[in-house]
Amino acid sequence: MIESASKYVSLLAVVVGLVMVWLRPGQEDLLKVDTVISSLLKYEAKYVEENKPRIAVGYGACKDLFVTGSHMLANVSFPANPENFLGVGDMEELVRMYGFFFKAGAAAERFVHNPELWDQLLETGLEDPGHRWGLGGNAPVMAARFAREGAKVLLGAKLSPGLAEWIPEGMEVAGGDIDADDVHLIMEYKRNEEWDGVVSPRANRFIIHHDLNNPLISSLEEFKMALPAFNPQLLVVGGLQMMDNFPFKEGERLERILLIRDQMAAMDKDTRVHFEMASFVDESLLAELTEHIIPQADSLGMNEQELPNLHSLLTKGEVTTMADSNPRIAEVLDQMREVYSILSVSKETNRPVTRIHLHTLAYQAILTEKGSPWKNSGAAAVKASLTAHRHVCADKDVKPENSFLIMDDSFSTSKQGGRRVPFINSRPLTCWDEDDLGISICIAPVLVCAQAVQTAGGGDNISAAGLVVQI
Repeated sequence: MIESASKYVSLLAVVVGLVMVWLRPGQEDLLKVDTVISSLLKYEAKYVEENKPRIAVGYGACKDLFVTGSHMLANVSFPANPENFLGVGDMEELVRMYGFFFKAGAAAERFVHNPELWDQLLETGLEDPGHRWGLGGNAPVMAARFAREGAKVLLGAKLSPGLAEWIPEGMEVAGGDIDADDVHLIMEYKRNEEWDGVVSPRANRFIIHHDLNNPLISSLEEFKMALPAFNPQLLVVGGLQMMDNFPFKEGERLERILLIRDQMAAMDKDTRVHFEMASFVDESLLAELTEHIIPQADSLGMNEQELPNLHSLLTKGEVTTMADSNPRIAEVLDQMREVYSILSVSKETNRPVTRIHLHTLAYQAILTEKGSPWKNSGAAAVKASLTAHRHVCADKDVKPENSFLIMDDSFSTSKQGGRRVPFINSRPLTCWDEDDLGISICIAPVLVCAQAVQTAGGGDNISAAGLVVQI
């Protein structure tokens, strides 16, 4: 009897020892990620959208040329004085600005003012052995995601015959034709990529272009004519960052913005309107959008750079140069509440904001007004999270070995007086109501792609995936 017990204890010790060896730090992380993936996939499967919502998306389209930043700046040293500029005037400004955002792991987009420099950069990009082409522009990328999720889509964009062939089958397009497409150069870098001893904290991209068509929102008029017959349930407005630092004629930019405002304001109250934020550095442009465009949107989508930018403009009257690429949840929730409190006030000429979607590398946060038409906030956060991984990894399967989490083991709901919420692997989605503001908030972790294939278009895919579940 004692001998049997002794053998049992010895066997148990061996088993425990083997488990402890198996669950070494890397394996523990893998087991945690596997549990989170399983939980998110189960939640996603419960909320399959069977309806086919009608969604109109504007404005513009282009061809994206994806290249590596290291190829574009081969044999160029990391700048001694990296700096942010409003646009690219010469090669030195490009190097200094690319270094500025590379070091921070932040995305940015800038207009190249010098056409000769642009031609040289485009030629260099085409010499990258790994270069690839893709459908570009916020509107077509979001429209393609909506179509992939089963929606009926109307896209407002001017297309060349060649680019029209890249549009998903069944998608309607209004905007007219152009002979040649504008090209945007996507300079990508990997997580932990090294440049003269400077290491990028995350995978991201720096976008440059010399686009002379999309900043004018030239598809607006034909898109407007097609909207009544299409009768959308949701109008999505995006791509307005193309106006940033573009050499407009005097008064031309505001004239186009007011026409977009009128188009948004003309939508029936049963048609919801979403505005997708982007990288804005021209303070006067962001001020015009805040005055004329944002007040006509029920819903706003933005990333961790764009939220503090909007928050700063609304509360301080100025834009931010750079924000934390991995902000704490308590900080962004406080900013989201303040933005909501300012923009949700009903006036005679506006649509009060009832939804804000923040997408970051670590998590998705969706704030909705209680009693608003927006449904399934939890499902939207989960869908957005899984879409983030699938897009960046370019793989529909979410694999534990190609995923990792950077969301904290717990978070506070506010920097002042917030409650601590633990992260539970088997229940990674967290939602709660806040009666003082009359809102609901949902947070879902993002399974960060360990081997990023593409980062451009990530926010557009994520935002669209979250929206389609909530219509």
